[in-house]
Amino acid sequence: MNFEELVLAASLTDLDAEPEARDHADAVEFRMDLADDPLAALDDYDGDLPVLATNRAAWEGGEAEDDDARLADLAEAAELACVGAVDIELQSLTEGDGERVAERARRTDTTVVASVHDFERTPPKSELRDLLETATDRADVGKLAVTARNRSDVLDLLSVTHEFSEAGARVATMAMGEAGRHSRAVAPLYGSKIGYAPVRPEEATAPGQYDLATLAELVDDLK
Repeated sequence: MNFEELVLAASLTDLDAEPEARDHADAVEFRMDLADDPLAALDDYDGDLPVLATNRAAWEGGEAEDDDARLADLAEAAELACVGAVDIELQSLTEGDGERVAERARRTDTTVVASVHDFERTPPKSELRDLLETATDRADVGKLAVTARNRSDVLDLLSVTHEFSEAGARVATMAMGEAGRHSRAVAPLYGSKIGYAPVRPEEATAPGQYDLATLAELVDDLK
């Protein structure tokens, strides 16, 4: 997975649901932290869509409590043939043991996504730039999910997304929450390379997500 073009990822907690995503998705994001026995599920996976493996830490909105165990599992997942990319929190890359996951991923040409999630606010543009600068320096794709309180927050995020994309960086950005919901459809126009959506609305894994079919239609209409 090179993310040179937009990749629409269906967020799944059960890989058996992958066939339901094929009509609209380019990949599946497998939330390992929300799944039972995720490594076994990946071993058994025989779907058509490549996997973006995420094992989200509790301290960044996920449910994985044991940091050492979750990173070890993610490192093992990074070397599986079905996994085209892994998502590692930027904080894990800069302050924890995330770099060992990235090293394992690079051995098998698995793409590394460095992610930041802010569930409280949209930082100022200077901070958004700093975060994406660090993320794109440490990984193949820098992902930034913030919480928008108003449209000005979304404009700041889209502006920075455009700047980085025009400079040749691969970034994925989105504004969570109702005020930023439209950013999920609009951000690809400004260079965001990954879109996330659940197959069904009730399976949303982040605030403000559209369901997969709706997001795919919106993105296609706006091209």
